[in-house]
Amino acid sequence: MHSFTEENYLKAIYHLSEGNTMAVSTNQIAEMTSTKAASVTDMLKKLAEKKLINYIKYQGVTLTGTGVNAAVNIIRKHRLWEVFLVEKLGFKWDEVHDIAEELEHINSETLINRLDDFLGNPVADPHGDPIPDRSGLIKHKKLVKISDMQTGESGTVSGVSEHSSVFLKLLEKLGLTLGTKIIISELIEFDGSIMLTIDQKTERTISREVAKNILVIL
Repeated sequence: MHSFTEENYLKAIYHLSEGNTMAVSTNQIAEMTSTKAASVTDMLKKLAEKKLINYIKYQGVTLTGTGVNAAVNIIRKHRLWEVFLVEKLGFKWDEVHDIAEELEHINSETLINRLDDFLGNPVADPHGDPIPDRSGLIKHKKLVKISDMQTGESGTVSGVSEHSSVFLKLLEKLGLTLGTKIIISELIEFDGSIMLTIDQKTERTISREVAKNILVIL
């Protein structure tokens, strides 16, 4: 059993090391958890004592096998609670992150497995992020940023890499929610903005910053 803080650190280290072979630095963790570097160092020592991370001062941090399992379990709980909040309680996708941050620390495996079954064993959360199954396996879909697409290419919005409420509200306003079909009509040379056709009827122009945070399946 781990404390809330320990679980938040494990999750942060996991996210920072995803798709990255380098060890995670203390400063990266401090930034992600909004904590002072000195406090981060104290917590890393505790996690290393519990054999959840490999930690050598000035050389960064990696998760041990036990640490990875713990982090994936927290992420599984978080994403299942997000599905429950949206599908069963009528929350919007921009309202669920903070609530799920609290619910993810409930420590009953039986409850989470029943929740998973109750929801029909979903494979993705309301933001398109994959949900680990009960053995910790994650099925990653091949997603492409809109900013990396070419004129004439089409795809379906299937995820986001920016989870802030303000960004998700913007996507809702633009009609770029999950499942929306898009075609790249034009890449605008002047400022890198992108003109889209949405669901074969609406034309929208989005900035490059917005485009690089929307993920599609081609």
